[in-house]
Amino acid sequence: MTITRRQSLGALGAMGLSAFMPRYAFAQDSETLVVPTLGGVWEQFWREHIAPAFEEATGAKVTLDVGNGRVFGANLRAAGVEEPPYSIVMTNEVFAQSLRKEGFFEELDLSKMPNYADLYPIAQTAGGYGAVGTFSPIGIGYRTDMISTKPTAWKDLWENPETKGLIGLYNFANSAGKMELLLASKIFGKDQYDVDAGFAALKELGQVIQVDFNLSTAMAAGEIAIAPFDFAEIVRLKGQGLPVDYAIPEEGVLAFDQTLNILANAPHKELAYAYANFLISPEIQDMLMRQFYTSPTNSKVVVPDELKTQVPISGEAMNAILQWDWEFVNENQAELSERWAKEVG
Repeated sequence: MTITRRQSLGALGAMGLSAFMPRYAFAQDSETLVVPTLGGVWEQFWREHIAPAFEEATGAKVTLDVGNGRVFGANLRAAGVEEPPYSIVMTNEVFAQSLRKEGFFEELDLSKMPNYADLYPIAQTAGGYGAVGTFSPIGIGYRTDMISTKPTAWKDLWENPETKGLIGLYNFANSAGKMELLLASKIFGKDQYDVDAGFAALKELGQVIQVDFNLSTAMAAGEIAIAPFDFAEIVRLKGQGLPVDYAIPEEGVLAFDQTLNILANAPHKELAYAYANFLISPEIQDMLMRQFYTSPTNSKVVVPDELKTQVPISGEAMNAILQWDWEFVNENQAELSERWAKEVG
């Protein structure tokens, strides 16, 4: 993986970063773009590769603000719509939707984002207000030594007796937990809005292990045998020698998304557009795919044969990523969270 990343970065440097960002090479050294980013390995990669590459392409400076969607939202609301601390925010769409409704984000000026035209339709989101920078698809991860019948559908969590008492879920605080509820509502009810059916189905699962962020520990310890897992994490666990595998459910896949949003009153709006266009470029999307096994949102990126196991969702398969009404979730957040605590545990 290190060799692949170095080769990718080397190729990017050789072609000249400004070659795919000629319109934004005007930024002055005095301009500094504050970039909110996730922590851990994401922060490290941004600090070592993404930020320096953008600085080289624009002549601007980058300052990273490490946190998550909840933190970025709190910071924006504390500062107010008129004087936001950021010019651009990349976060889960569930958080972006409520901020957008509150007036923080503007409709994208696509003349400043030429790479937007090459995004898969599923990544051209929020009615022109957002663009998906990364998708980390979620399917079914399972222990091959604990489940003899390979799952093929989400319904198998309910129908296979081998999984009883060995199921893991993200809790409702995580966006994946919210997706689990909407998925159960869609499968067992009329549609994603039929949450009565969704809660009833989740309750039928019986005792489950719930986490906010990390299901891998429980999977590695054998406390769970099956759970919603992003494919990259199963690949990582498999690489450590654990008897695990993944399945792409026939009903479709969930996905952790990271939506790019431009602040309506951004202190450095032109630079924010440059950064957004930079992140969705084929070159950067290829880098992210090779480093994090994310599904490229730019249709010009082709997943090489040697990475198709690690990145199984690309091309036409991007249509398998299920979409959710986050406005519905946000408007009913308190009630749904309370019901989850009472009915799922």
